[in-house]
Amino acid sequence: MEISGLRGQALRQSRQAAIPLRSQKPLRAACRRPQVATQAAAGGSKNVLLLGGTRFIGVYLARQLIEEGHQVTLLTRGKKPVTFKIPDDTDASFASYEKAIQHIAADRSEHEGFKQAISGKGFDVVYDMNGREAEDAAPVLDALPDIEQYIFCSSAGVYLKNDQMPHREEDPTDQKSRHKGKLDTEGLLSSKGVNWTSIRPVYIYGPLNYNPVEEWFFQRIAAKRPIPVPGSGMQVTQLGHVKDLADAFRICLGNSKAYQQVFNISGERFVTFDGIAKACAEAAGAPEPELVHFNPKSVEIPKGKKAFPMRDQHFFASVDKAESVLGWRPQFGLVDGLRDSYEKDFGRGTMRKEADFTADDVVLQAVKH
Repeated sequence: MEISGLRGQALRQSRQAAIPLRSQKPLRAACRRPQVATQAAAGGSKNVLLLGGTRFIGVYLARQLIEEGHQVTLLTRGKKPVTFKIPDDTDASFASYEKAIQHIAADRSEHEGFKQAISGKGFDVVYDMNGREAEDAAPVLDALPDIEQYIFCSSAGVYLKNDQMPHREEDPTDQKSRHKGKLDTEGLLSSKGVNWTSIRPVYIYGPLNYNPVEEWFFQRIAAKRPIPVPGSGMQVTQLGHVKDLADAFRICLGNSKAYQQVFNISGERFVTFDGIAKACAEAAGAPEPELVHFNPKSVEIPKGKKAFPMRDQHFFASVDKAESVLGWRPQFGLVDGLRDSYEKDFGRGTMRKEADFTADDVVLQAVKH
């Protein structure tokens, strides 16, 4: 794997496209995982309940946990297959995963039935990948009062806008955020005295991504269309690869340093909106795209459509705490990670959503005038 982040062609073409979090450090080699796995294994195999696990982050996390020797049960509503082969799987690894994984079909919104479904199974650890409200977590704690650890997927979207960036874990949070339910869940876990850990990702990307992040750019690059970018295109944000995120979740398991702690997880480097478009083109092996900047306040976008897949503001967080406390560090630079996503997903013709250029056409027409 070429380990470059936004180094190389994209950085030479636009020195402002990527903004370093710190002086660039070489990405740690893949041998790190067995070292961390050995530490986890020393704590013994755990009986893990994973709420979710068939859509995106949990797909990778479940595989990592199985590989590390843990017993993993996925809880879903049972409306789609629990196991399916992904591009990273070999025939042998998928067969092993399919044999090892266990499943409970239940709806966590139906609290009594849900509690009955998970009680008495001897679960040691819960990974809550799809909880949105404190009311979602409460039945889990009721049913599993002796749980050793509760590891929760929160969001960096909980932070209050701040003049000082990047966001750090101790920064003020926004009680009016659309992610307020995540904050309430963290508060509930803290109040119950359970060993909890909360992971706050920024923008997540990678193969199987159901949110229109990199796919939005890849679709326009493939269609050879101009890419509409709000404002100057110098808004700074941050993307983290799903496998690096899964790695962070795994490292927290049985790790006393993670107890009662919140960790931001994302890529090590920050990137501008223009830089993301250029990095996606490089990852796809395409020429640098035409970028069309527009004023969002002067363009009326049709209802239900989005002119850009990200919030029009600076939005990025420090991952220093996860690196220093957990010993975690992302394996993927941005271009490498986008290439991984492209080659294992969009580049194979796989799309979560069909391309819709309705908003683009409105923007491009407005810019002409």
